Amino acid sequence: MPAARESLLDAAYTALARRPWAGVRMVDVAAVAGVSRQTLYNEFGSKDGLARALLRRETDAYLRGVERALAQARDPVDRLAAVSAWTIGAARENVLVRAVLTGFWSERLPTPSRAAVSSSPVPAQRRADAGVPSPAELLLQVRDRAMAALTERGRPSETEELARACESAVRVALSYVVAPGSRDEESVQLVRRVVLRGLSGPSPTAGGR
Repeated sequence: MPAARESLLDAAYTALARRPWAGVRMVDVAAVAGVSRQTLYNEFGSKDGLARALLRRETDAYLRGVERALAQARDPVDRLAAVSAWTIGAARENVLVRAVLTGFWSERLPTPSRAAVSSSPVPAQRRADAGVPSPAELLLQVRDRAMAALTERGRPSETEELARACESAVRVALSYVVAPGSRDEESVQLVRRVVLRGLSGPSPTAGGR
């Protein structure tokens, strides 16, 4: 029941904005979504399953935003800057995205977990039960998506430099997520400088080696 599942996840997200996850009740989530409590359990299995599904949905939404930024018909530097801007904005507006990106989980949030064995008959829930990526894993997923997008139309073959530039763009964005700047334009300009430096190859070491 995709529609019911999305309504339940929307209701859970709204409830989390109002109270700590420990205080979110399954019966209230079902009532707000307009479905029975049994439907909720059929979809998610348990409150932990609901938490895993919510975290998986928000993570996937963030990654779709990354792909939209990379799909823009602009040069590589601009597209990586767009990924950074999206990352900063998404983390600012969504506490779950921020937590997944940084690994900092407050007591208000559900704790990321993985089901030992998922017995759910719902494919989307089996995927959610596998858990969300760690911050390091998510960074690599973003980097790999950027690499794929920037090499699809005959981009340069210097993949090491490009990989470094892609990863650096995300790391700069994460630094602004953890310690916000006064203006978003600052992060975009810094990303552009870092990416341009990464695409130009490694800097000479001290002593000319």
